[in-house]
Amino acid sequence: MEQPASAYFMEERQDPNETHTLSVLVQNEPGVLARVIGLFSGRGYNIESLTVSETESQKHVSRITIVTTGTPMVIQQIKHQLDRMIPVYRVVDMTTSGRSIERELAMVKLRGTGDHRVEALRLAEAFRARVIDATVESFVFEITGNSQKITQFIDLMRPLGLVEVARTGVAAIGRGPEGM
Repeated sequence: MEQPASAYFMEERQDPNETHTLSVLVQNEPGVLARVIGLFSGRGYNIESLTVSETESQKHVSRITIVTTGTPMVIQQIKHQLDRMIPVYRVVDMTTSGRSIERELAMVKLRGTGDHRVEALRLAEAFRARVIDATVESFVFEITGNSQKITQFIDLMRPLGLVEVARTGVAAIGRGPEGM
């Protein structure tokens, strides 16, 4: 039997989730980061990556780079809510601006001897990772690049004796001469 034509029986829409990188310029003062994070946690939004640093010390301005996932409507809602916060100067969606560079840094520790060490060094060279610490039983590699490259490197190192990973989170900047 067919449902009656009513607004209450509307078809459920499933918009696909998208990942977006947001750069947020804020006043560098106590509590600003907590308020930004509170906006996300209070509404059940997830933060995949978060980096924060003061970028203009004379003006006391910090840049928060947030990687988040949601439907297009949720991403739009996040941007509008961030824009309305008092200590926020500007919100830029680096994903939709189309002209941005994203990088992340990771330190990857491996334990291994023999063929595993040789294979780890070979892979590190292919990924342009640098050895920043070495002992007879372990290596620590430093690798920079986009998040997918780093994840791929880590996945390849797992069977070779991966011990620990420390990732910085995504930093993003727009291309060209204009600032944010």
